[in-house]
Amino acid sequence: MDAASESEEPVSGEAMSIAHALSYPPESYGNDPDIEMAWAIRAMQHAEVYYKLISSVDPQFLKLTKVDDQIYSEFREIFETLRVDVLDPEELKSESAKEKWRPFCLKFEGLVEDYNYGTLLRLDCSQGYTEENTIFAPRIQFFAIEIARNREGYNKAVSVSTQDKEGEEGAGNKEEEAEKGAASGGDKEEGVNREGEK
Repeated sequence: MDAASESEEPVSGEAMSIAHALSYPPESYGNDPDIEMAWAIRAMQHAEVYYKLISSVDPQFLKLTKVDDQIYSEFREIFETLRVDVLDPEELKSESAKEKWRPFCLKFEGLVEDYNYGTLLRLDCSQGYTEENTIFAPRIQFFAIEIARNREGYNKAVSVSTQDKEGEEGAGNKEEEAEKGAASGGDKEEGVNREGEK
């Protein structure tokens, strides 16, 4: 028991120091590779948790923040024609896009925790987080797009796909069990039938 608690302390101490380091403004770091790695790890962990969440429940009923309704209504008011199922990076990252996104994002400063924190965003919502399908975006941009995807039914493809895969795996296991049962239980049934005939 002592050995386990000793090994946990450095990890929690390391996590505390990373959390403390990440609380400073980004400008104070320059291009510190350790800090960049910590940001990347945290962004990846967030992406994994979110993807598991939308894979396991109907995303239409998810609430991502306390102000989902406000985020969604203001997002669709400003970006009413933006396609959210398959994103065009130019509509997020170009200079003209940034001019529209910046004021939108700033509206949520103080309303959404870590609103400008770097987060991974899938370009095609029917696909997972891969290098080709992922871009880096501020958290409020992630929330706006993912809330729209959830409410408009685009993320349902992820949960349906996951459930289909699980169903196929379960069906495969049931078929194997049935085949094993038929091979071993078939003789027993014949024995029962023979006895019944006697």
